[in-house]
Amino acid sequence: MTDAPKEIETLIEMMAKLPGLGPRSARRAVLHLIKKRGVLMTPLADTMHTVAATARECLNCANISVADICPICAAEKRSNGEICVVEDVADLWAMERAGVFKGRYHVLGGTLSALDAIGPADLRIPKLIDRVETENITEVILALNATIDGQTTAHYIADQLEHRVSVTSLAQGVPIGGELDYLDDGTITAALKARKKV
Repeated sequence: MTDAPKEIETLIEMMAKLPGLGPRSARRAVLHLIKKRGVLMTPLADTMHTVAATARECLNCANISVADICPICAAEKRSNGEICVVEDVADLWAMERAGVFKGRYHVLGGTLSALDAIGPADLRIPKLIDRVETENITEVILALNATIDGQTTAHYIADQLEHRVSVTSLAQGVPIGGELDYLDDGTITAALKARKKV
């Protein structure tokens, strides 16, 4: 608790809920924003208001966009028969940052987890299977994090898609327990190019 006014304390508490920010970091960030309110805080608040009003999940792949169908799904040139399956939007953006994948994506929204009672119906696995059947897909690339839950999810999806489509996964360069969002572009590029059949 600080001696800050209630409104500022509330802002600090809300900022502290963001990933990577604890109470002390949030306090420093809020003080910096207040100090730079004209050039930083007001534009940030305006932008956050705009994003809150316009951001939505793509109805096809679940990427974050400002339209019902994201630009990746809308791009005809990316309809090449390949779908890259990722755990969350941060992973999709990491793959895009690497600039090597030219197909479309599918965001699962998490991984299977018996501990957290997350089953296939809680993820976008049924939608993936539907897309494979309706979008003329020839290859599904599983770019899931190299964690136990990620690998369990990859095996489940591979089993569901067996005999329907070629299923591959990222290869070398992804360490056990590694998360795509934290890998450099070169590692992601190498992993995608050397993908292997599941």
